[in-house]
Amino acid sequence: MGSLEEVQLKLDKKFQKVSETLATFDLFVAIHDLVQYIESTPVLIKGLSGNIKINKELNVSAKYASLKNIYQGLEDIDARSNRDLGHARYYAIRELTQIRAGETSESNTLWRKREGFKKFAKILHERLHAYLLQAEKSGK
Repeated sequence: MGSLEEVQLKLDKKFQKVSETLATFDLFVAIHDLVQYIESTPVLIKGLSGNIKINKELNVSAKYASLKNIYQGLEDIDARSNRDLGHARYYAIRELTQIRAGETSESNTLWRKREGFKKFAKILHERLHAYLLQAEKSGK
């Protein structure tokens, strides 16, 4: 079960960075890193499943989708592509670029929701922590 403990420690570290980071562009980078870790760890993706009753009740999938939007926006921000990325991705890129440039206005949706994103990360962390404890007890 050492590997689940290792996953939990890394998850805790990523979440701690989100919770301790001040409301600056660095907060969005910390969210990016948290989502990147979740995406690269199959047991964590499994823990966010919509088939888990409490995840449905807490609307975990929508909260995670909001954080993934930030992740994708930061992935796209400096990438040059001739592909049509779609309205939502362009919008995220534009707003994240403004935040990175220090343009923090309440008219920027991502900036305005920054504290909400921290709350979403906390809910996801709590759900994943509980899932990992359950997986460890059941020997998965």
